[in-house]
Order: sequence, then C-alpha cells, then structure tokens
Amino acid sequence: MSPRRSTGSRSESLTWRADQLQEAIETGGAELISDAAIAGQRVVAKVRERWALKGGRTVVSLAGATGSGKSTLFNQLVGHTVADISARRPTTSRATAAIWGDEDATDLLNWLGVNQRHHLSADGDQSDLDGLVLIDLPDFDSRELANRVEADRVLERSDVFVWVTDPQKYADARLHEDYLSALKEHETVMMVVLNQIDRVSEEGGVEGIKDDLKALVAADGAGDFTIYGTSARMGLGVSDVRQAIGSVVAERNAAENRLVGDLRTSATSMLSMVGETEIASSDVVSDDLLTALKQAAGVPVVLDAVQRNT
Repeated sequence: MSPRRSTGSRSESLTWRADQLQEAIETGGAELISDAAIAGQRVVAKVRERWALKGGRTVVSLAGATGSGKSTLFNQLVGHTVADISARRPTTSRATAAIWGDEDATDLLNWLGVNQRHHLSADGDQSDLDGLVLIDLPDFDSRELANRVEADRVLERSDVFVWVTDPQKYADARLHEDYLSALKEHETVMMVVLNQIDRVSEEGGVEGIKDDLKALVAADGAGDFTIYGTSARMGLGVSDVRQAIGSVVAERNAAENRLVGDLRTSATSMLSMVGETEIASSDVVSDDLLTALKQAAGVPVVLDAVQRNT
C-alpha cells in the first residue's frame, strides 16, 4: 500500500465533495456525456449509502485470477478453513465474509450482498483485526460469467482491495488493464500480493518477479507499492499481509479514502469533457459546472497545498 494522501480539510469533507459532484451533474446537463453523468450519479449514490453505514468497519476484499490461491490465503488469514479449496476450477462462486469483533455488521453485509458470513473473536493476537470484514471473492477471470459479475459487484463496494496474483499470471492484462489502470486515485486503499512464491525455484527469481510486478503496477499509474511475497499453502509471508491489513483497519479511514478516490475519478473524467482551462465568466452555467467538478475532484485542495508548501 502506498503512502497515505490527505483527503482534505473538514470543509472539503466527503459528503461535501459528493454534493459538488451532484451539483456539477445537474448543472452540466446536456454538456456532459450521458454515460459519464450516469456513472457519476452512481458514485454519488454509493458514497451516501456507504457513508450512512460507516461505523467502525473496514471491508477488505481479496481479488485475483483463477488459481492465484485467494481462498488459501483467506483461510490462512482467518486461522482455519472457511473457504472451499479444491483442484476443480472455479471453486469460489459466491463471496464469503469473515467478520472480526462485536460491532453489528448486518446492515453493511446486506448492502454488500454477502450472505456467507463467519464471525470471529478479536481477542488476544486478533485484537488488531477488530472491525475487519475480510471477503474472499470469486475469480475475476472465471469462465463462469456469474462469478465474474459477483466479483466485480462486491469490489465496487469494498473499502480496500488486496490483489492476489502468482508467478504465472502477474502480468495478465485482465489485472492491469481492467482493474489497476482504472484505480489511479485509489493507491491508499490497495495492496498487491505475489502468492505461490514456493513454486519459483531459481535463485533470486522471487525478487525478480516482485520487481517486475512492482514496475508493471507503477506503469498502470496505480502507485508505488510494496509487493508482499507469500506462499499461502506453506504459510510463508502471511503474517506480513495480516499485519498490513491490521494497520489499515486500525486507521479507520479506508472507507473514506476509497470513496474520495471514486469521487476524484468521476469528477476528473468529467473535467476532461468541459476543458482544462477556465472559460468566460459570462457563461455562468459552464463556469459553475467547472468549479463544482474541480471541487469534487479536489483540485482546489491540491492547489492550496502547493501554495502553502511554496
């Protein structure tokens, strides 16, 4: 997970940004491409729905391709077998959640649409996971369309993404083009795991693959990431992933960071449709549209930070 970025002062709160994006969509009207406006409306609705359920819970989803070992890693993180594992593919067809702590997660899980639920204690060495909802997803490249749809549906509502790949599929286009390249504003809520490192026999091979994967992720524009090497089957490196997840859960701000990233992405996309420079102030509607989109995207926050730095 890359270094945390500020989401702005209280005056630039999450709900305020959502209001700005809604105002921009209403103001822009026919000036905006309809698909982008509809997508923006969905983002605004999701922000308001998720924020109403915020509580102290953090939703972390394990996502990856067929055979990457997501379910094995999930079981290792849980501490016992919860997700089904077999040689048959695909194994996981429905999302499964492990929930740590006593806070009621019913409404959140209903909103996520995850019905397979396993509750765990957050006592002792599990105390740093109090508030975690860990989800094992179906393969995002499954040959079964329903499984791919299920994975994408839950990912859309997750707070944190843990991308699990392996030495054979770490460069696959599905991961990089369909997901990481589209999440350039979400580097604070992502982790990248190279699983099955026990299958790399040549000396220095693991570090070479990790460096290659790190470069590919950076080329996607997703950020500068630490690549966690694991062998879920043998339990290698799992404690490092668990500790990293625990640190994210302890911050209690992943949901906000995810939603700010969504708002930034949507607003920035719409900004490209109305031009990068200020327009004539006589065109009040367009001026209001541009201002609202910049505020939703956090442009004034960035400019203010640069000015203070200077």
